[in-house]
Amino acid sequence: MSELSVFQRNISAFFPEIELRFDELLARHTSFRIGGGAEVMAFPQNANELSALLKKSALLDWKFAILGAGTNVLAPDEGVQGLVICLKDCLDGMRQTDETHIQVMAGVTMSRAAVFAANLGLAGMEFAHGIPGTVGGGVYMNAGAYGGEISDICESVQVMDYSGEVKTLSRDQMDFSYRHSCLEGQNAVVVSAVFGLIPGSSDEIRRKMKDFQQRRMASQPLDLPSAGSAFKRPSGGYAAALIDQAGLKGYRIGGAAISEKHAGFAVNLGGATAADVKALLDRVSETVHNSTGILLEPEIRIW
Repeated sequence: MSELSVFQRNISAFFPEIELRFDELLARHTSFRIGGGAEVMAFPQNANELSALLKKSALLDWKFAILGAGTNVLAPDEGVQGLVICLKDCLDGMRQTDETHIQVMAGVTMSRAAVFAANLGLAGMEFAHGIPGTVGGGVYMNAGAYGGEISDICESVQVMDYSGEVKTLSRDQMDFSYRHSCLEGQNAVVVSAVFGLIPGSSDEIRRKMKDFQQRRMASQPLDLPSAGSAFKRPSGGYAAALIDQAGLKGYRIGGAAISEKHAGFAVNLGGATAADVKALLDRVSETVHNSTGILLEPEIRIW
């Protein structure tokens, strides 16, 4: 084992009770299966541990990043210096607060939350069943699929700022729009969200979720590592259709390619690097812009 860095030794001394991993490959925590080592990766088990990490980072000016399930992230080949705080399966828990509302912690996956709602006979979250990310990430970017978005059901969000303080934001305060919330660019982390749903038949809800899943399996390259939709939906069209019309289905750079199955996905064919994916996205965006005048904006978060 290589000698620990000064930062690794310091954070170990400050947080002996928090699970820390050194030089942990980001490829193990991203759906693209790409990314070098994080100098330190922390796995807080509750809001108090998260608050302690954020407070100390602010006090000592530590560089850090927040990671959920890593399903919408392209991590750098060289890894990252400083701290990565991983929330998936860490900020965990769900509860029914009244007849039509559930509160879900940020580290719970969207699919688990949808199943929880279905088991309670609460409809409205079916669209989220096939979204692979966490509730925290889904709220942060207003994730959506099959005509539904988080903004349709999210009534309030508990957030923690980088000083470790917690506050609750209403739906209006979240300023939701397409793949956007007010949290983008702000120094805050989602802790939990309250979703308002509609009483329904559990069997019917499960049938609808199964239908969505079958449609995904039929149309999306779920057998290959990817980060979901590579580009946001542009005004005046759909990214997949524009990419297909440009003749870019199957286009490849290194180990990264535009899926033969769905042109809206960039996939890792094996051994792809972050540099391959970035070059692919740039080439696709440039080609589509040259032929249509429409500029495609990546939906993937590039670290």
